[in-house]
Amino acid sequence: MGTGNHEVSLLVREGCGACAPVRDQLSSLCAEFGLEVTCIDVDAAAATDPELRAEFGDRLPVVLLDGKEHSYWDVDEERLRNDLRK
Repeated sequence: MGTGNHEVSLLVREGCGACAPVRDQLSSLCAEFGLEVTCIDVDAAAATDPELRAEFGDRLPVVLLDGKEHSYWDVDEERLRNDLRK
């Protein structure tokens, strides 16, 4: 799978102090691969996807790669770069 085929999402919560720096770090890293980061507020999404908040809400921010949890609380840059190259 080439780098253009990956989807990177960041699960966040409004007012989360840890979420903004991780979003910036993740956006910079993904830009190297020509990817956009999709930010999803788990509280806003709870109306249509309550499982998202139930599963991830206590350890935000969470990085999802292709819909699967990749890391939480920070970005594992080396591992993410390697996985995006696949």
